[in-house]
Formats: sequence, structure tokens, C-alpha cells
Amino acid sequence: MTKFKLEYIWLDGYKPVPNLRGKTQIKEFNEFPTLDQLPLWGFDGSSTMQAEGHSSDCVLKPVAIYPDPARTNGALVMCEVMMPDGVTPHSTNSRATILDDEGTWFGFEQEYFLYQDGRPLGFPENGFPAPQGPYYTGVGYKNVGEIAREIVEEHLDLCLEAGINHEGINAEVAKGQWEFQVFGKGSKRAADEIWIARYLLLRLCEKYGVDVEFHCKPLGDTDWNGSGMHCNFSTKFMREVGGKEYFEALMAAFAKNWKEHIDVYGPDNHLRLTGKHETAPWNKFSYGIADRGASIRVPHSFANNGYKGYLEDRRPNSQGCPYQIASRVLATIAEVPVAASAAA
Repeated sequence: MTKFKLEYIWLDGYKPVPNLRGKTQIKEFNEFPTLDQLPLWGFDGSSTMQAEGHSSDCVLKPVAIYPDPARTNGALVMCEVMMPDGVTPHSTNSRATILDDEGTWFGFEQEYFLYQDGRPLGFPENGFPAPQGPYYTGVGYKNVGEIAREIVEEHLDLCLEAGINHEGINAEVAKGQWEFQVFGKGSKRAADEIWIARYLLLRLCEKYGVDVEFHCKPLGDTDWNGSGMHCNFSTKFMREVGGKEYFEALMAAFAKNWKEHIDVYGPDNHLRLTGKHETAPWNKFSYGIADRGASIRVPHSFANNGYKGYLEDRRPNSQGCPYQIASRVLATIAEVPVAASAAA
């Protein structure tokens, strides 16, 4: 029997953006445990904005497990928060009630800033560095500094060793800003992996004395890009059938539901979605081929392939909850009938 370090990870009750929490328990197993071998575990909800002190018990329900590459015999256990009965989802449990469809594929592009001493890495103590231009996918000390690439490369390795379906990394448009991409089949799987990747990044940065800033517009109303979490999506129908008629009906549904999307695409998005810095205005829906200033970018490959493939919703921001984002996309897609298009 081997003693395994199980890191139970969950989302707390802070609003508008929950924090990641984690605590470790030791359990013995003959080999790396499966999900159904993991027990429920309690925690003090009064310390996480999820219960009152006079009735503080909350329960963690494991929903996904990954190897923890930073620990010998370690596991990362993504959990849902439940009420004391272990069955009823807690009101802050944004995973339990979302729409899910394994045939719908999601790719999330998580942007973020690395901060030290209250400012992005590479920013001088006063003022700003040279304007945006050379930083996006940049290389060299003057563009990326001395430790940022070390952090993002180590994070990439940790994610891959954990089994996260990590798709890549790049330096972003603003100095000190980076991006990683995660792909998953089904909203729950894709979102679980984004949260675990965020957790690994936050934990990794502890040893560097660096903070991760996920706010969508940390530098305010300046000529510096904000951070998004663009949501690429495709259903089985979009990949295999598609068609211009269906695409136009889908875009009409997204236009009709623009506010419902913005409501769950992350807080303070009006600060980021201004029509500048490769964004569309937050209150005006648009789409366009290869248009990074549109709400939804339509890849050339999609239009050239008979309107089949994937689309990119560029409105979700870097603090958005991937469970809610994916669920909202699925809800809008469900409004568009496919039978007629399939028959045609």
C-alpha cells in the first residue's frame, strides 16, 4: 500500500469571482486511485464564504482526478461543493447544474498577467515600458524579461504531466501578459481542466514570488490590452454538417442572447470590451471572418469548408467561470434547430 497525497481543490463563495482553495489528505491505495475510490471530505465553509459559523460544515465531492507532478505520490482532485448531506449541491456550486454535451468541444484561451511588486513583470517602478508591438509572441530579455518564460514553460510541463489537454502557450500583446490554451470534449471536462491549470499556475508562482493577475483590465483605461478567455466551440453538427443557413441562424441566436452571454462572461467586462484592443463593444454583437474586433471571429477555414468547423467567441474574459461560459454557449446553440438543415 502507498500513501497518496490527495489535494482536494474547490471554488469558494467569494463574489463576483470565486477563489481556488485546496487542502491535502493522506490515503493509502495499492496504485494511483480512481475517482470512485475517493471519499467525500468536509471543510469549514464559514472560512470560505460558504456557511455561517454556527453551521459551518460543507462537503467536497470529487469529480475529476489528475496526477500531481509537483508531489511524489500526489493527486489533484477537482471537487464540487455540496451541502452537509453530501448530495445537495451548494448554492456556490457552479458545476453541478451546467449544461454538458461531450459532442460539443471547447477550447479556452486563458490570458493573464504576471505581477510582482504591484505591477506587471517588466514594468518600471514608475510609468510604462515601451508601447505594445514587440511583446506578442516576442523573444528576448527586453520583451519577456528574465523569469516569465521560465514560469510559463514550467507551468506547461506541469499541465502536461498532470494529463491536462494543454494546447500551447505564447507571450501576449501587453508586456508581462501571457496565454495558455486548453481543449476538452464536453463543458465539464474542458472547464475542470482550466480550473486545474489555473491552480497549477497559482501554486507554481508562489516559489517565484510572483502573483497571477486574472483581472480582465488590470491596467485600466490605458493603451494596454486587457485579458480574455476566448471560447472556441464546435458541436458534432457544426463539424459534420454545418452550412451557411445554419450558421446565420446560429449567429441570430447569439445576437438575441447577447446580454445573457455578457452576464456570465466575467465581471468588469465593460472595461475590456470597448471596441479597442481587438475587442467588440460589450453591448453590440457582431461577427466577421478573421475579425478580431468582432464578438465572434469566424475562421477562414470555417467559411471555406462550407461553414463547417469551429467558431471563436472573443467576449469571455480572463476571470470568467468556464462552467458558466460553456453552459451559456450550449444554451444558445440549443435554440437553433438542426433537423431542417440536416435534411437539406
